[in-house]
Formats: sequence, structure tokens, C-alpha cells
Amino acid sequence: MFSPFAGILSPVMNVKRIFRRAAALWFAAVLFLCQTHATPCPSAGHAILLDAGTGRVLYEKNADEPAAIASTTKIMTALLIIERCNLEDTVEIPPEAVGVEGSTIYLKAGEVLTVRTLLYGLMLHSGNDAAVALAIHCSGSVESFAQLMNRRAEALGLTHTHFCNPHGLDEPGHCASARDLALLAAEAMENSVFREIVSTKTITLEGRSFTNHNKLLWQVEGAVGVKTGYTKSAGRILVSCAERGGRRLVAVTLNDPDDWRDHGMLFDTGFSAFAMQTMAVEGQVMGSTCVMNADGIQAEAVLKEKITLFLAPGERVALAVDLPQFVFAPVKAGEVAGSVRVLVNGSEIISVPIYWRNSVGEVQ
Repeated sequence: MFSPFAGILSPVMNVKRIFRRAAALWFAAVLFLCQTHATPCPSAGHAILLDAGTGRVLYEKNADEPAAIASTTKIMTALLIIERCNLEDTVEIPPEAVGVEGSTIYLKAGEVLTVRTLLYGLMLHSGNDAAVALAIHCSGSVESFAQLMNRRAEALGLTHTHFCNPHGLDEPGHCASARDLALLAAEAMENSVFREIVSTKTITLEGRSFTNHNKLLWQVEGAVGVKTGYTKSAGRILVSCAERGGRRLVAVTLNDPDDWRDHGMLFDTGFSAFAMQTMAVEGQVMGSTCVMNADGIQAEAVLKEKITLFLAPGERVALAVDLPQFVFAPVKAGEVAGSVRVLVNGSEIISVPIYWRNSVGEVQ
């Protein structure tokens, strides 16, 4: 039977179907990042997307399997040099740094350059010769510097990492996992000097011009680093970082023939699919504990700063307060009382200390 409304209802139903399909696609994108064991999208052999602010992993694929990391090794090299050397000190280029295979800034034995210039040559132009010169300047030999690299990796908790050299040329046992590289990059990006170097697109120092090999600095909104890498056996390696809206994400792919596109996609989805939510505010009372020998008085525990987290729609969040069942007087206001653990979908994301709000009993 003909209906005079048929021509009106049909487009409306089509629009509804379009919106339902769009919503389904968007939610699928959210699940892609939230379910770390979902079918991976990047073409990488190993990958991870890390929220550097909270340490939360938004996506991972084979993230704990060690693999060759090529010139992304230089992230550790640069961080150590920045931490241990004066950037204005001069370096006389030793013979060992001349003619190193692979990418080079064409150093000559006996010429003198500052640590700063060598660092830019290391991180922008990926100079293997700069890596050797800096390692010898810092530790006296490549072997000693590699030991220093491994000690720093151990201090950072990088359990699937081992360095044999400062440049990343293939060598048995020289490797890291995607997760370890992400944690290393997150640590390095906290250093203002490191951050300034790796975010630089082009620079000229002491008559040498360097252009950053990291194309994401030109292609991806908010890109601020970090380092490219390639050897024939390792494939294309990329560690990158981007900042938008107060968030900092770190992406790592190992052996990825389509790394530029994959990193852009990871950042776009990672920033768009998660919205900031406030879990608790500064000064909020998170719990209380009975103080023994104080006539049953309760000591309250509060936050010193608010707890915020970037969440995807539908994620389940819970706050678990860890406080002792009782304490003995005296209790001093401002001292650490316990902690609040933030759990997302049952997994702990961060732990935040809480402090006694009030003093109870005699406090000297």
C-alpha cells in the first residue's frame, strides 16, 4: 500500500543506518587500542603505543620480544651524553670514529667539534661516527660506554634490552623490545635538552647542516621526536613521540615497512579515542584509619593533587584505597598514609600516594 510518508521515512532510516555504522566503526577503533591482544593493525613485527604521562599501554603487539633496533640505539647514547657531559666541551675526533660504516657525518681524525654539534649529528643525521666519537669522549672506549648503557637500562627496568655499541649497527646480542624502547623514549623526553634536539627539523652548527630524518615532524600534528633506524637485517625501526592537548604519546614499531603511516594512524586514534576524566580532586578525603591510644580518633587520608586519566567510552574505572587498618599515635599531618590505585578494566594503571590530613596525638 502506498504511503505518502515513504519518501520521507526512507532517507531518515538511511541516515540512522549511516550513524549506526559510523558509531560502530568508531567503537571498533576504540576497541583496537583498548584490547591489547586484538588483531593488530600496524604492519610491524613488534609495536606499542604508550601514554607517557601515566605509563598506560594503549596498544601493543609482540611488545616484549627482543629484536634488533638499529639506530634507535642512539636514544640511549644521546641521553647518557646529555646527562654526563657538558654540551659546550670540545671533542677531538679519534681515529676510531673515522670511516664507521653506515650513516655518517663524515668526521675527520683530529678535527675538533663540540659535544652539542656531535649530538645533533647523532640524532638528526644518525651519524654512526658521531656515536663512536661521543662514546669514547664520555667513557674512553666503545666497550666501556656500552657497559654504561646497560647499567642505565637496568636502572630503568628495561628487562629485554642489551647494548653492544652506541650506534646500533648489527651485532649479536644487541637488541631491545618495543616496550623497553617506549619506556626509554618516555624517560628521555623528560630531559629538556634531549627533547629540544630530537624535535629540531634542521640546524646548522659549526659549519655543518643537519636535517632530521624523522619525517613525522613534518607529517603528524604535534610530533616532537624521536629517532629512526634501519639496517638490512633489522628492517625499518621507528620510535616517535607526539603531544596534543597536554598529552604525550610514544609509539614504537620494529621491522615495519609502513612505519610512517602506522605511526600517524596510532597517534590519531590514540589522541581521538580517549578523553580526559577526573577520578578524584585535590584535598579529597580517600579514607580514614583508627588511631590507637587516641580515644578512637580517626585520621583522614587525602590527595595532594587530582587524579586524571584518559579513558575510552565504556571503560570501567575503580579506585582502590590502601590504608592500614589502624596506626599508633602520634600521626603527623602531611606524612604519607597509603596510596590510591587506579584500575581500568581490572588492571592497575597508576598508584598515587595519599597523606594524613590531620595530626593525632603528640607530634614533636
